[in-house]
Amino acid sequence: MVRYYTQEGRRVVEVETLAQAHWIDVKAPYDTEEITKLSEALEVPVDFITDSFDIDERSRYEREDNAKLILVNSPLLNEDAVENEAIYFTLPIGIILTDHHIVTVSAKDNPILQKFRASGVKNMDILDRKWFVLQIFEQNVFSFLECLKRLNLKRNLIEQELYNSSRSKELKQLLRIEKSLVYFVNSLSANELLKMKIKRTNFMDITNFEEHSDLFEDIIIDNSQALEMSNVYTNILGGTMEAYAAIVSNNMNVFIHRLTIITIILMVPTLVASFYGMNLSHIPFTDHKYAFYYILLFSLVLGFFLIWFFRRNKQL
Repeated sequence: MVRYYTQEGRRVVEVETLAQAHWIDVKAPYDTEEITKLSEALEVPVDFITDSFDIDERSRYEREDNAKLILVNSPLLNEDAVENEAIYFTLPIGIILTDHHIVTVSAKDNPILQKFRASGVKNMDILDRKWFVLQIFEQNVFSFLECLKRLNLKRNLIEQELYNSSRSKELKQLLRIEKSLVYFVNSLSANELLKMKIKRTNFMDITNFEEHSDLFEDIIIDNSQALEMSNVYTNILGGTMEAYAAIVSNNMNVFIHRLTIITIILMVPTLVASFYGMNLSHIPFTDHKYAFYYILLFSLVLGFFLIWFFRRNKQL
């Protein structure tokens, strides 16, 4: 699906033709013939567009003739997730710069681009292509930070549940959070390397534009902060999982220990009773009318003696 946009004042408006547009937004599902025509009209390689539909594409930039391609990973809520899948995953946004247009390409409708289409970004200017790219970078980092805050809040709530229960449901949710954080760490690391390389090579030609350069510096700092937060949350979650596993293992050991002691206590009276269950003629008290009560009393005494012994040694 290809849609064309321009800006009137502070509003982004959709237009009908490429000639009227400054921003072209391409997302799946797409028609191969339509993509080919767009590629020819903009004089950009078809690969620049199709590569952006690959969900496993790494963050990178590329130049060919007068066209520039930037691929940056962004977070996306996994709406179709099942129990063993991550809550969030990352998806590349392709940004193609030509002499007169900017093209964004994504395999799914990205909330970051939705925000631009709804004119919801402060100081937005899609007529300034370099500024528009920087704002996409900025909103992308903000999206990572927001997702990280939600994941951390969810982790805290699940930890409170774990204090009161040991259900597998909470553990599965922690695993989903852990998978999301792994995606974030890898994507943020790749994005940081991409931005540092863009800055070093002046790929976007913004060195002489102070406002653009300052914004790019802030974006790099925010990206580093998001990466650090991801690493911290990953370490906290890993520590939480290990601590919970240790607690479960310790509780199981205590339970088995107590069960073993109870078994020993019950075994001794049972052993006494089993002797008198034998068909032998020379067992003491076999002819005594109170033999049953003597045996019962003796078994109880042995049982209480074992309870006293284990408690004295702090085993029970």
